[in-house]
Order: sequence, then C-alpha cells, then structure tokens
Amino acid sequence: MAEALAAATGVRTTTSPNPWVGAVLVPADDSPVVIGATSPPGGPHAEATILELAGTSARGATVYVTLEPCSHHGRTPPCADALIAAGVSRVVVALEDPDHRVAGAGLQRLRAAGILTTLGVGAEEAAEQLAAYLHHRRHGRPLVVLKLAATLDGRIAAPDRTSQWITGPEARLDAHRLRSESDAIAVGAGTVRSDDPALTVRGVSGRAPLRVVLGTVPVGARVAPAIEHRGPLPGLLDHLGAKGVLQLLVEGGAGVAHQFHRAALVDRYVLYLAPALLGGDDGVPMFAGPGAATMADIWRGTITGVERLGADVRLDLRPAFPLEERTRSALP
Repeated sequence: MAEALAAATGVRTTTSPNPWVGAVLVPADDSPVVIGATSPPGGPHAEATILELAGTSARGATVYVTLEPCSHHGRTPPCADALIAAGVSRVVVALEDPDHRVAGAGLQRLRAAGILTTLGVGAEEAAEQLAAYLHHRRHGRPLVVLKLAATLDGRIAAPDRTSQWITGPEARLDAHRLRSESDAIAVGAGTVRSDDPALTVRGVSGRAPLRVVLGTVPVGARVAPAIEHRGPLPGLLDHLGAKGVLQLLVEGGAGVAHQFHRAALVDRYVLYLAPALLGGDDGVPMFAGPGAATMADIWRGTITGVERLGADVRLDLRPAFPLEERTRSALP
C-alpha cells in the first residue's frame, strides 16, 4: 500500500477532477510486481493501468489500491469489472469511495464475484492524500486552503503595501507547488489592482489553476481571463464545486483572508513565516477586519505540519472542529 500511495503522489497534479489513485499488483507467481496510477481525465484509472501492464500474470494476483475501484460507467469502464475479468484473487483497498455512484458498490461487486477484499489498510494516509477529493464528494464544494506569507510579527505587507519578497525562493517555490495542486485560485480585486499578479504556476510542473477574482477584473490585468464573483462566498464555493473544482487556494489579500476565515470556510491554513520583523503596528496584518472580541472566542486549530524551507518555515494548520460545526458557529 505504501508503494500505491507513492504512485498516487506522482500524479497529484494531473488527474483532477478524478481522484489521484495509485495501485500495485502482486502476481501469484514470480512475475514482476506492477505499479501504476490514474491517468489524466479520459485515460485509464490506476486499476486498468496495472491490469494492462500485468497481462496474464494478473490471474490469481493481489491488488493494492488507495481508493475503492469504481463500479459505474463514466469516461472509462468500471474498474471493479476489469478486476473481476482479469481473475485477481484479492483486492486490498485503503478507502471506500464516498462518490454516490460508488459508495461501497465496487467492493460489493468484487465480493459477489468471490474476490477476497480487505478495506482500511493505509486508510489514514490515503485520507490525507485524497482530502480535497473526499471533501468535494461529501460536501459538493472544494476544499478551501488559505495561504499567507508573513513576517514573524504577523504582517503580510509594509505600510506602503509592498510585499515582495517577504519569504525566500524556497518558500515561494513551495507556494507554486501548492498552486499546482489546486484547481482554482482566488484573490481580491484590490490585490489585482495593487500587485497585478498572473496567478500562474512557475518553477514546478502542473496545470495553471482556474483564476477567480472577488470583484471586478481591471482592464488589461494579467489575471484575465478570470471568473469575477460578487456576493456571498458560499455561492462561489457551490459554483466551483459544480464545475468540478476539488481544491480552492485563497491567496489574498487581508480582506479576502478575513472573509473566508470569519465565515469559517477555510479547511486548511498554510502559513509561510519569514525570520523578519516590520517592528510596528502600521503594516498590513494577515486579516483585515474585526477578530475575536475575547479570548473565549479565539479561533483554535491543530498544527499538522512544520517544515523548514530555506530561511523560512511553513506551518500547516486545520480547524479544531469539522465543517458542520464550524459553519453553524460562524460569525455573521
């Protein structure tokens, strides 16, 4: 399963809106082990890939796969049927697929055909790897990742609004990896007017995300073409979810960060902290707007990762409570 998870990591930026799935086939005889992963949309899924590579050695083999084999006809035939036809003897699955078209049906089909199935091996690792896909299938909206680069005293720009560059090249490259893993990226119109960002992926492989601007895109802005959104943020998330956006990266500015945070719509926080201090209270803060009125109302979460990137540090956080509880308690 570890090898299947590693194979899935290698296709993280190419398969969306399909899940990035890895699979390993271990033949019953002395034939070589086969490893594969999901192809870009329209191409074969991980299971079909390894069955094609294995040929006749698939008969009697054990297959490890990071997500339940599909059981419906989409752009490709059902993977559960392909496994049955190939004559594998056992299928080990990390996670059940929450997609309503699957949701256990793939496993049931395998069991009905007499194939031994095991569910839950590597489940925690697979759930983290597929977090955006699982969130989308369960809620119909993209996983929202808020990215901020700041000084140690919590400022994302100087008083004159300059912000290039707070962090070093290693952190900026990592931020481009985060972009490449996201299907869409959102900024405010104010950021577009002040910085004129292109919001493309540079220095790493991966598709450029769909660009979203909260407000009006100025004529001639490099971000164009982009979706312009006005109105409540939940409506934006519903719209993007319907378009198959699995992960939305929110990059700023401080007002936009505050809107998503205050509405309890952020599922993951990624903070790049530089060993720098503006040393005053007149710089631009991470969030522009009213915060918690008392310590009893302070937002608390869980640090899920700490990574050194050159001179900077990346902190990964997630809210302490699940989405349903957060949205019920969100401030107006």
